[in-house]
Amino acid sequence: MPAVFITGTDTDAGKTLLTLGLMQALQQQGLRVNGMKPVAAGVFEIDGKTVNEDAQLIRQQSTKALPYELINPWLFEPAIAPHIAAQQVNKTIDFQSIKTALNEIKKQSDLVVVEGAGGWLVPLNEQQDVADIAVNMNLPVILIVGLKLGCINHARLTLQAIQAAGCRVVGWIGTQIEPEMMNVDENIETLKHYLPVQCLGIVPWLESQDTKTVASYINTETLMNELITTSIT
Repeated sequence: MPAVFITGTDTDAGKTLLTLGLMQALQQQGLRVNGMKPVAAGVFEIDGKTVNEDAQLIRQQSTKALPYELINPWLFEPAIAPHIAAQQVNKTIDFQSIKTALNEIKKQSDLVVVEGAGGWLVPLNEQQDVADIAVNMNLPVILIVGLKLGCINHARLTLQAIQAAGCRVVGWIGTQIEPEMMNVDENIETLKHYLPVQCLGIVPWLESQDTKTVASYINTETLMNELITTSIT
């Protein structure tokens, strides 16, 4: 169970919040869980160092105090699509640096939670998408479904794309990102019916989105069983 990849139905589907909550839930089981955000766009400064907010939160949640550059090998200043950000500074995102960083984190972890950028098919360079991180590094995938109008279609399409790429989906987690969403329960039941993988939890709309609260909605027993099955097969 060296690593698992987190993708979402779209940008702002709740990937980072669920990544942090998932790390917290597994850490509560006594596991050394560290995180990774291979590619990130959008920066701020902390103690004179340029970092990405999501990557920094993942670093803070990690069991071990890892160097920032290990958690986030590719960082771009403008908060735009990463392949466009890379083009603007004449750089090409390569996967070898990501793989090297991931392997180093694995050495210090029971499990690494790797968060993607945007959705499954966001381009990273002219030949590769975010999906190729999971594909090339043979990572099982957890799909984060942002519960809002249109989520059923987005979830089904994303799941089909993940499976078509040859990745194993160990489950999906729903998170309500619109407080006034109509017919939430009916949408959740529809997702459970049409998504042929385990539901690992449903996180309702939360006024205070702290990781411990999010962790309490994740079914870690089902997740661990799926990860163990994946590692065996």
